Amino acid sequence: MSESQIVEYKESWRDEYIKWICGFANAQGGTIYIGKKDDGTPCGVADSKRLLEDIPNKVRDLLGLIVDVDLLSEDGKDVIRITVPESLYPVNYRGEYHYRTGSTKQLLQGTALTNFLIKKTGKKWDSVPLENVGIDDLDKESFDIFYREAVRSGRMSADDLKLSRHDLLEKLNLLDGQFLKRATVLLFHRNPEKWITGSYVKIGFFETDADLRYQDEIHGSLMIQAERVIDLLYTKYLTAEISYDNVTRIEHYPFPKDAVREALFNALIHQDFSASIPVQISVYRDRLYISNDCVFPENWTAETLMQKHRSLPHNPDIANTFYRAGFIESWGRGIEKICELCHDYDIPTPEFTVNGADIMMKFTTASGPNSGPNSGPNSGPNDTNRVTQLRNLSNRKCAILRCVADNESITLDELAQECNVGRTTIKRDIADLQQLGLLVREGGTRGRWIVKMEDK
Repeated sequence: MSESQIVEYKESWRDEYIKWICGFANAQGGTIYIGKKDDGTPCGVADSKRLLEDIPNKVRDLLGLIVDVDLLSEDGKDVIRITVPESLYPVNYRGEYHYRTGSTKQLLQGTALTNFLIKKTGKKWDSVPLENVGIDDLDKESFDIFYREAVRSGRMSADDLKLSRHDLLEKLNLLDGQFLKRATVLLFHRNPEKWITGSYVKIGFFETDADLRYQDEIHGSLMIQAERVIDLLYTKYLTAEISYDNVTRIEHYPFPKDAVREALFNALIHQDFSASIPVQISVYRDRLYISNDCVFPENWTAETLMQKHRSLPHNPDIANTFYRAGFIESWGRGIEKICELCHDYDIPTPEFTVNGADIMMKFTTASGPNSGPNSGPNSGPNDTNRVTQLRNLSNRKCAILRCVADNESITLDELAQECNVGRTTIKRDIADLQQLGLLVREGGTRGRWIVKMEDK
């Protein structure tokens, strides 16, 4: 049997091998054989009787563990077997935390150590208490945003919203005894970066991957970030296409606001804040990326996100507060909701990419790289020929043209029923088709639709 996650061979004993015992205890447990070569061949060990007494005593004194130490005989040679159980609590060797992975021992540091300790102690990262910050240090505007959104969502009663700050935080499970949790400071402190580096959102507009035109940083509590990021995106970074339904002005942005908002909120509640890297939003003329550091549940992949899955937020206290404010859905429906919104908006389903601890969501416009402020419906019918226009149309817009060709008096409600979408979506699609010159309305309210298939 070769070395593995739970088996290690050593030819002789050294006291430093107590680090290996520490690593096994912090992982799945395992067995160390003293007196075997790397391939498992017995070579024997000297002073086996002395080691039978020394090893368990040293392990107990240095690690606080009780391990089974047995003397075996293989091919006439003495072999010592040390059986290490998995520990329910973190085990350290002279202040160092070691961990068995594969057939190697790793020294846990930084984010890896933080996540290991949180997993072993049962605490999530956002539930760890912070010292030197109190309820009076929290931000009034952040509480006002929460109260307003909680009323709007109906997920908290009127009596709940009359609670004092202390009682409200107790009800939201944001206190640990007399201390505020990390989640509390992130959610309601004006400057959470004093304790948690990188807890902000960065936005940049790119002409190409190497050409950053301008950028912004949104700082403050998560309540403030949740409100201001979307406003900034849709007033500065994304350009609306303007069309008219009679005298009604219609603004059509490249991406549905509700879907982008849901994606941002997901990034904030799943963010691995211990990485000290902000949530990043990269905006192009034809696509938008939202990326954040995360700790993926074990055995999850990008494909898991696109399937029915449990709700497993990395920061459950933050997630609960966002839910109470009506910012997010429960039961792991966030991704499903985003996909539905994009489908109704007639743009492609978002793509997910997972690279180590980084997860990125990509939104793409309906027309791909040829869309943006200088192209698309506002560019007019002369910017491309009819063949290209028809080829780039979505299935739903093609269906609208077929329905209109069959019934020039068809109503918006009838089109919505035929296409199985809402009336607002149909009005938006028709406005796009009118701007492209593919669809014309004659005679006002009681008039008729005319499909224009030729360039004239």
